[in-house]
Amino acid sequence: MILRVPAEPGRTGRVRAATGRARAGSHDTPPADRPGTAPRRPPAGQRPPEDREPPAPSFGTGSLSRAAALIHTLLTVEALLLVAASPGLAGLLLLGPAPANLPLAAVCLLPLGPATAAALYALDRRDRDLADLHPARCYWRGWRLNAVPALKLWTPMLAWLTVIAFTLTHFTATGLPRWWAVLLAAVGVGSLLWGAHALVLTALFAFRARDTARLAGYFLFRHGRATLGAASLLVLTAAGTAVLTEALPALLAAPLLLSLLHSSRPVIAETQEDFTA
Repeated sequence: MILRVPAEPGRTGRVRAATGRARAGSHDTPPADRPGTAPRRPPAGQRPPEDREPPAPSFGTGSLSRAAALIHTLLTVEALLLVAASPGLAGLLLLGPAPANLPLAAVCLLPLGPATAAALYALDRRDRDLADLHPARCYWRGWRLNAVPALKLWTPMLAWLTVIAFTLTHFTATGLPRWWAVLLAAVGVGSLLWGAHALVLTALFAFRARDTARLAGYFLFRHGRATLGAASLLVLTAAGTAVLTEALPALLAAPLLLSLLHSSRPVIAETQEDFTA
């Protein structure tokens, strides 16, 4: 005996509609979503998607390339600095160590000022991309821009240092107390540190000579770390010259100037923020 349960009014239509939607949905399912079926072809006129790999790093951007670019820049700047200062350096080789030759030695050191300023300019604008290096072009551009401004500060500093050195070499004839010699030596070291700041400012900024001199004196005490960094380089150079050879400052000029630039970053940053438009 079979019992039939009467359906509720309206329920049969809903069940059939749901069954129809389920069947229609089973036919609308993309073949690619079914397991064990081939991927669906793209519509006509549309290119199939490509599996793109991440772009490979370009040439000259790795750590080894940056190191090679730095070495190339240092060697080029070193060679060009020696070429630019060669007239004076050749004259120094002909002079004897007698104290009477100090004024002539100062004259021979005059080309070293513009050459150093040009080296600072080229090292500050060095490119870290091995595929695009132009250190020679930057050096000669820096020499053309900074030759005259550097000489305006380099010449009086050399004259002042010559007076101090001549006085110290003939100090016994002056009859002054010994503490005067210590004071003169301290003034000479301070003048060298002032000259380091002045050369950095001259190489990187276009100020008048008197403004550069004032800023160099201001930063001498304003940024003690920068001044201490320049002093450490001065001590290292003097010690290496005394222990090894007198040619050491000329042979290591480019690395020493790069270190000077690194220690002068606070001076450069404050000058850009507060003293330039």
